[in-house]
Amino acid sequence: MNLDPIFSAAQEAFLSYKNISPSKKAEFLEKIAETLEENRGAIVIMAVRESNLPEGRINGELGRTTGQIKLFASQVREGSWIEATIDPADPKRTPLPKADIRRMLTPIGPVVVFGASNFPLAFSTAGGDTISALAAGCPVIYKGHPAHPDTSKFVGECISKAVKLSGLPEGIFTHVEGGVKMGQDLVKHPLAKAVAFTGSFGAGKSLFNIANDRKEPIPVYAEMGSVNPVFAFPEKLGNELVPLAQSYISSLTLGAGQFCTNPGLIFVPKELSHRFENAVSDALESAAESPMLHEGIASSFYTAIENLKTRSELKWVKVPNAKHLINVSPAFAEIKASDWIADELFQEEVFGSFALMVVYENESELIEVAKKLKGQLTITLWADSSELKAQKELINLLEEKCGRLLFTGVPTGVEVGYAMQHGGPFPSTTDARSTSVGAHAIKRFARPIAFQDMPSELLPDALKNDNLLEIVRQINGKFTTESI
Repeated sequence: MNLDPIFSAAQEAFLSYKNISPSKKAEFLEKIAETLEENRGAIVIMAVRESNLPEGRINGELGRTTGQIKLFASQVREGSWIEATIDPADPKRTPLPKADIRRMLTPIGPVVVFGASNFPLAFSTAGGDTISALAAGCPVIYKGHPAHPDTSKFVGECISKAVKLSGLPEGIFTHVEGGVKMGQDLVKHPLAKAVAFTGSFGAGKSLFNIANDRKEPIPVYAEMGSVNPVFAFPEKLGNELVPLAQSYISSLTLGAGQFCTNPGLIFVPKELSHRFENAVSDALESAAESPMLHEGIASSFYTAIENLKTRSELKWVKVPNAKHLINVSPAFAEIKASDWIADELFQEEVFGSFALMVVYENESELIEVAKKLKGQLTITLWADSSELKAQKELINLLEEKCGRLLFTGVPTGVEVGYAMQHGGPFPSTTDARSTSVGAHAIKRFARPIAFQDMPSELLPDALKNDNLLEIVRQINGKFTTESI
């Protein structure tokens, strides 16, 4: 497929779209949300049919999708995300006059977005990557996911309808379909300026390598998986063992374990390991088989479990029942911390309801675990206040290994808000400085630009002396909404 016309249209649309007012951009985003809600019935039917997910889950996911669209619309309208910064001139400064320098974030250009299989709406066609790129002022070329092609295409048509109703150029959004080669060609195209991806490590790392091998390398924001470890300490676990075991298994099996924040690893003190194992076993007894998104994912889950079953270091608490290819039951195994430390294989994600309980001897062993641990989206600590005070060294190490550190509950559930960080050190993502969820996701698709001694009539509205957009700006180092 010749991608030149698509990217040329996107680039042409970009040159006008990046300059429209924040209010018009926000209205466009809100029109997307409105169009999706108008077509809720059709979208839900399609997504349920293609994903094996229940209607309630899909309805909730559509609500999350429109909710995050409205969040970005609000953010665009408020405007401070562009980080408008002004250092006014001082011609009387000695020994040299001070130049007038004004800085802001500006959109980078056409963005290639790959959808996720596990969220056919919230991380797909109109998901956070697409919407944050559009909010930043960037056109989107979206590659539909083969796991839910009809849903993807229809949602894409809703976005295109919103583009037209908003009087914007068609090239602002384009939906394309294809396989691996199509994805590679999209990343290679010289007019692509960034890539957003959610999926496996292998696919994400491949796109990252392609983007870096280009004549003009471009950023790739790839979320590639995480085992989201939970660290349990004796006092907390001993006092709340059964409810914590139940909450852990509920989190592990939620959505057949097909969440990027699925807690696939838990560290338990040796003195409580047998009790926790029994409590987990009881909780697993009531965990029903659940259908995975498609047969390919289910097959990969079973294959990964069969490979792990060959390892003598593992003691199996629960082995999945392989009666049906699409339906899976949870799996749970146990390993000594010393064996876990010795082999990085035990850190690899098994996509689905599988967890590994690592039994540690003492806190010194936990320090070694923390040093060995790879980058994660989340890490959770189950500890009471006195235990936390004694774990400053461990917490300091764990801060370097994750994007979100939790001190209560379980990691499943990613709030769409202003403070959320959904990204972490490699290999969980390719850029630990970014997030794919929440308000700060918009900054992935913008770059800083400074204007020095630019005539006032040519300055963007955000940087003019009169605060025409009524946004918070930093002037001479102080944040203010005042005009100069």
